[in-house]
Amino acid sequence: MKSRESLDYLMHLKKFFNRLHHYNLKLNPTKCAFGVPSIKLLGFIVSKRGIELEPSKIKAIEELPPTNTKKEVMSFLGRLNYISRFIAQSTVVCDPIFKLLKKDALTKWIEECQTTFVAIKNYLSNPTVLVPLREGFPLLLYFSISDNAFGCVLGQNDEIGKKE
Repeated sequence: MKSRESLDYLMHLKKFFNRLHHYNLKLNPTKCAFGVPSIKLLGFIVSKRGIELEPSKIKAIEELPPTNTKKEVMSFLGRLNYISRFIAQSTVVCDPIFKLLKKDALTKWIEECQTTFVAIKNYLSNPTVLVPLREGFPLLLYFSISDNAFGCVLGQNDEIGKKE
């Protein structure tokens, strides 16, 4: 549970425990942490800054060697799928690697795949931080459409309007 203001946190916590009690649910105390400034959760770090990738997840991808089999390609793309919200236009960027999974395609790691592989690793060396939307600031909706993929992202400028 996370609250923007510390005073709200106690109110939200009380509401949460009331719901647990109402539905007769129990918590495992060894898996609970209350009042912490940041926490690792499902491969992500949730903090005051927002939601970030856990460094060990990034390192695991950065240390992967180029793949040689369809199974390795699927494993690599599976890891990327888990963190795809942190990679701008991930489907478009990974298209050369996705082509290796086509039914009649040979699993041959070509230069275009290697370039994509390196680009993803470089991108993850400075990953984005996802932050919650703020009331009172306009929302920006971006669409990305290509021949083989489409996507959209909802964004918002910071207080001074310089950074999204």
